[in-house]
Formats: sequence, C-alpha cells, structure tokens
Amino acid sequence: MANQTSAKRIQINKANTTMVAVVAISAFIVAFSFVASRALWIRRSYQNRVIAAKEQAADQLAANIAAADELKTAYQAFVSTPENVIGGSSSGTGERDGDNAKIILDALPSKYDFPALATSMENILKNKNYKIENISGSDDEIAQAAAEGLDSVPVEMPFEISATGDFKSIEDLMSILQRSIRPIRVQTVELTGNNSELTATVNAVTYYQPEKTLNIKTKVVK
Repeated sequence: MANQTSAKRIQINKANTTMVAVVAISAFIVAFSFVASRALWIRRSYQNRVIAAKEQAADQLAANIAAADELKTAYQAFVSTPENVIGGSSSGTGERDGDNAKIILDALPSKYDFPALATSMENILKNKNYKIENISGSDDEIAQAAAEGLDSVPVEMPFEISATGDFKSIEDLMSILQRSIRPIRVQTVELTGNNSELTATVNAVTYYQPEKTLNIKTKVVK
C-alpha cells in the first residue's frame, strides 16, 4: 500500500513538473511573440515615416525644378528687352545703359561695398562739374557679416559727401542725388561759403540687400 502511494506521488510530482514547464514555455512564447510583434510594428511604422518623408522630398524637388524653370524663363525675358527699366539701351555702355539685371544690381547691390559706392558718387559729382571735397563712409565687413545672417531685406549704408559749386549747382545737388540709380535718403545737409561758392556737406544713407542663400538640409527620420 505504501509503495502504491509513493508511486502515485511520483506521478503527481511529474505531472506538476510537466505542467509548470508547459506553462513556463507558453508564457515565454507569448512574451516573445509580444516583444517581436511590437518590434515589427515599430519597424513598420518607422519605414512608413521614411517612405512618407521621401515622397514629400520628391514632391518638393519636383515643385522646385518647375519653379526654377519658370524663374529662368522669366529672367531671360527680363534681361532680353531692348530697353531697360530706366529707359537706356540694354546693349549700350552709357551711364543709363545695361540690361535689367545689371541695373537692378547697380541699384541694390548684394554686398556692403563702400568703395563701389564712393566711385559711383564720385562719377556723379564729376559729371556735373562739382569740386569734390570729401566722400566718406566705412567699409564695414563686420556689419556685412552680421547682415548676411539675417533675412534678405535692404540694409542701410551711411555715407557723407562734401562738394563745392555755385549757388545753382548746389541747389541742384539734391535733385541729382535723388535721380541716382541707387536709392538715397538724405538725412542732413550743411551749407557753408558765400553766394559765389558754396560747399554742401550731405549725410545720407543708401542700401544694399544681402543675397538670398539656399539652405539644403538633411532630416533624420525618427
């Protein structure tokens, strides 16, 4: 009788051990399946985001190419007119000549270039027979570098000119400056001298507009 009881106990223990093993293996399989399914779902979601980002980039590239073609056509039409926007010849070499692109760049350059401004003012004054006393300003590379980091908007370039002439020529000086191809805003005018010879000292600002740069970026899809 004792032997039969012992044998039954052994069988029960074996059954319990087997059941525990089966439950443990089942739990492992369920946990592994859950982890694997979650990993596959995360990977699939990531791949979907990558595909969506690539499609968006491709659409943007196609739109940019189309816009570039339109811009090229518009630019060619703009510079190929026989008469420029200020009434000069597009192919000539006179003071008011040059194609429209040259006229625009002369009027609103992309760099803080004081030497070029000084040369322009000198030519204007010499052509009208003024005696040039002074042309001053600053070749401010620091200001230019700071402005290039901002949006592409017009930036002031302060300068001062002093010119001598008779009363009538000094009276005409303001009109001459206003007719310059470059936009000039006169701030102060100081007159010295007498009726036969006057010296005008003009403080004014003109402008330049930093060129627009293309920022090509890479994006990490997370």
